[in-house]
Amino acid sequence: MHHPAKAHFYYLLPGFVILALTSLSLSLLIGSHDISLHQVISLLSSPDNSLASQIIHEVRLPRTLSAFAVGGLLALAGALMQVLLRNPLGDPYVLGVSGGAASAALFGMILGVAGWLITPIAFIGAMISILVVFGLSRFQSEQQTLLLAGVVMAAFWGALISLTLSLTPPMQLPGMLFWLMGDLSDAQQPFISLLILAAGLVFSLMIANQLNIAIYGEEQAHSLGINTQQLRLKLYMLTSLLTASAVSIAGAIGFIGLIIPHLVRLLGVTDHRNVLPMSVLAGGSLLVLADLLARILISPMQIPVGIFTALLGVPVFLWLLVRSRS
Repeated sequence: MHHPAKAHFYYLLPGFVILALTSLSLSLLIGSHDISLHQVISLLSSPDNSLASQIIHEVRLPRTLSAFAVGGLLALAGALMQVLLRNPLGDPYVLGVSGGAASAALFGMILGVAGWLITPIAFIGAMISILVVFGLSRFQSEQQTLLLAGVVMAAFWGALISLTLSLTPPMQLPGMLFWLMGDLSDAQQPFISLLILAAGLVFSLMIANQLNIAIYGEEQAHSLGINTQQLRLKLYMLTSLLTASAVSIAGAIGFIGLIIPHLVRLLGVTDHRNVLPMSVLAGGSLLVLADLLARILISPMQIPVGIFTALLGVPVFLWLLVRSRS
């Protein structure tokens, strides 16, 4: 006999896979120089010295894969934070975790650190932020207290970022400002972030059954033999790493971790073995499409993609806030 939730998942999953493949294809095809699907497929399998080949391999492919990785990382981090909070308002951006990662990464950049080495520095900032916010929530488990702690941490990191920027040499300033707004134009090495995303998803799926129980509360999880302290620590580490990886590539992109897992749950998917992979596919697809818009809307100029996600995310966040209060 088929389990209805499982049947629902098998029915929805192909749709999410098709969405991901469509968004990736559109991002490779469309731009200031449109390239046909046939040409893209042939150039991916056998690159040549043509302009189209250079555009695909040096610009669009790394940027598209980076956008997918960042969207997936943030959606997965958001889904895990919502379990930690037992609350649909969990999001790395809203709770100041992205701000912590961005502050630390910015500090690293000023010291001359570059490339993937930014990720461990951003991880420290994210970890500090998550420990402060969730440390406060241990004493005051009310939703409002937690959100307030997140808002205060985000404000603190915002002030620290402003201070850092005010002390930055003018030559470095434009690039840093663009990166802080959430920008993928310099994303050149997506493979480490895709690897972190794949490892994070596999690890999350390994503890998905524990997450299914933990969402109903600590006492119930404890009574069913789950070491809640250990699970909490794993989730702190994992969400910090996922957020830091995303921030080190594209700056502080907001609200994907909030919107996507909630959207997946609205479709009737509740089992975390299904919620997590679908969140990754949907988060990656959303950011790829948002970045495509950011590239082509006022071409040849580009808009930082973080502006799009914030414009989309703020009304959704307010709606969720009102809904969760009522």
